[in-house]
Amino acid sequence: MNKTSFQVQAFLDNDSETFSYVVYENDGNLAVIIDPVLEFDAKSGRTSTVGAEAILAFVKSKNLTVPWILETHAHADHLSAAPYLRDNLNAKIGIGSQITQVQKTFKAIFNLEKEFLPNGSHFDALFDDGDEFTVGSLTFKVIHTPGHTPADLTYLVNNEAMFVGDTLFMPDVGTARCDFPGGSAHTLYQSITALLSYPTDTKIYICHDYPPEGREHEYVTTVAEQRSKNKHVRDGISEAEFVRMREERDATLSMPKLILPAIQVNIRAGKMPPAEDNGTIYLKIPLNQL
Repeated sequence: MNKTSFQVQAFLDNDSETFSYVVYENDGNLAVIIDPVLEFDAKSGRTSTVGAEAILAFVKSKNLTVPWILETHAHADHLSAAPYLRDNLNAKIGIGSQITQVQKTFKAIFNLEKEFLPNGSHFDALFDDGDEFTVGSLTFKVIHTPGHTPADLTYLVNNEAMFVGDTLFMPDVGTARCDFPGGSAHTLYQSITALLSYPTDTKIYICHDYPPEGREHEYVTTVAEQRSKNKHVRDGISEAEFVRMREERDATLSMPKLILPAIQVNIRAGKMPPAEDNGTIYLKIPLNQL
């Protein structure tokens, strides 16, 4: 793979098999953080900032300034550490504008407090398809890639590398599930087709890897590798074939173990729900809804 005009440092959360990223300038001190993880022990209800502290330590070691923390979507498998990092770095949190659709859906499922407004105001910025913004020498193009959820985004950096969230996995793992509320296998196929129309040497950084036995975790591939090797959407697989495979496979999958705590936190940009009158914060577990 060719050297890019920026640097990428990956951080793996082993529990959720999530990759978070620090993307930073080659010749400068500006950076962004993508998809940071807050550890959560479902058995005890305790959170931990071990992963976020590792990111902070790296940022400090490189003397980086971080104006943005970017979310690819409202994750269902881990809680976001974005608020913790924002407070420590004086950064802003951005996500796709269609998060309002996800907020509306899950406000009803969780019967959230009336003060929770599904208008995206919990985030500092809502990005639309085609938006561009710069961080020093880094130019970010926003590509709306729905299908896994209605709000998924891909961030294309300097026209060289994509950060695709859960849209694509490594070629031997395939693609994201589409059975969450608002998901669509048809839409995901169209989103992936658009991504794989970019130049073949474009790098693709994934958010999760679930390696088959005998392979270590990996996090970067290319458009060419995806088009030739992805077991779900390589060249020659039609939309009808993909949709049939995806829907049949999704019907066999259990819900992610942290979806209920994660979603109700992540639609608030990683903030916890308001404390109740005893000063304690509670997360809800709706029964028989998902």
